[in-house]
Amino acid sequence: MAEEKAAAPEAPAPEEKKAGKPILLYAIIVMNMIGFGAFSYMFYKGKQKELQEPTIDHVVKGEHEAQVEDKEKAEEFVGRTIPLETFLVNLSGSRGRKLLKVNMELEVEGEKVQEEIEKRKPQVRDIIIILLSSKTYGQISSTEGKEFLKEEIRDTVNSFLTKGKIKRVMFTEFIYN
Repeated sequence: MAEEKAAAPEAPAPEEKKAGKPILLYAIIVMNMIGFGAFSYMFYKGKQKELQEPTIDHVVKGEHEAQVEDKEKAEEFVGRTIPLETFLVNLSGSRGRKLLKVNMELEVEGEKVQEEIEKRKPQVRDIIIILLSSKTYGQISSTEGKEFLKEEIRDTVNSFLTKGKIKRVMFTEFIYN
């Protein structure tokens, strides 16, 4: 009998531990599932919001595409050209030792712009001479420099035209020594 009394208290103790562990284990599993579900839902909603709202990358990409499209349209366009007389200027910083001789034509859209440029030709030539003489040999000797010069001439002349814009500046002769 002493053995039965000694064995009896030991038996109920393991049964109570086994009964308490599954409830705690199930509670932890349920809490993990709820936490994972909440995290997944927030992640999903964040990705949807990111796709709907334009970010700076989307804006930059869209702007780049618009510029490429404008450039393609500009390349397709062939308008009227206005030839300008020869420009012969001293390059900046050369003390008269380096000369630049340029012939160019301005491509415009419409007769109104062409008439305005013809009327304001002395003003156009003055601005172009000032631009050309402000450049150094290093600035215009590269292809990129020439392209930048074309854009600068176009933008500067366009800034005071009222009846239209110059679409493109084309150099028909470009000599420097």
